[in-house]
Amino acid sequence: MKISARNAMKGIVKSVVPGMVTTEVVIEVAPGLEVVSVITKSSSETLGLKVGDQAYAVVKASDVMVAVD
Repeated sequence: MKISARNAMKGIVKSVVPGMVTTEVVIEVAPGLEVVSVITKSSSETLGLKVGDQAYAVVKASDVMVAVD
């Protein structure tokens, strides 16, 4: 796989929760550190995502917001 995004984190799929249109995917990229993504149901089916699979969390964004209370 070659990709232009610089933030590609390899991990293990911890959960796949399909909805009517979208699917929530949780990937553990380090012990106790999870990345959650919501992708189309069609994409999750194409990828064949299952708990325990290896996958990449790829972050491509022009802005990253930071907030505090």
